[in-house]
Amino acid sequence: MPPILSIVGKSDSGKTTLIEKLIPELKRRGYRVGVVKHAHHGFEIDHQGKDSYRHRKAGANAVMIASPGQIAMVKDSSDESLDHLASYFEDVDLLITEGFKRDRAPKIEIFRSQCHRRPACLEDDTLIAMVSDTPFDLEVPRFDPDEIEAITDLIVSVVLSNDKPSGKTIRFRN
Repeated sequence: MPPILSIVGKSDSGKTTLIEKLIPELKRRGYRVGVVKHAHHGFEIDHQGKDSYRHRKAGANAVMIASPGQIAMVKDSSDESLDHLASYFEDVDLLITEGFKRDRAPKIEIFRSQCHRRPACLEDDTLIAMVSDTPFDLEVPRFDPDEIEAITDLIVSVVLSNDKPSGKTIRFRN
């Protein structure tokens, strides 16, 4: 199972944008990266009338669509834990999740002061860094959103080197 890193933050904080910037830098350094997006309200990838949709409607518990260069699977599951989901990513070096802030994986939170009053993970001992446009009194590293190389350096040294998070918390000043 690959190491897991969760990119967390409140809605519209920039999680997807940060992940979009981290992936090419990690790939440039030779890492294979997988991503799991937590969808709180469900999602639909099968579309009515398509063969895969018809197979699911007929009762299939799992349907895979395969074409040259890519696959997609829709599978019944009552287990959305990261341990269960990570088993699908055995061929990657790092599994990045978007969301899963209640899980125990190491986390980087992204916080934008113009969108929210307070960060989401102030007392989380799995927080390894904060990405923010706002200065903080931190006991973990804080990065500006565009410091992608430095954030990637931290991911490589802490998450991919098997070092454990420090267990320190952040003190937020209003």
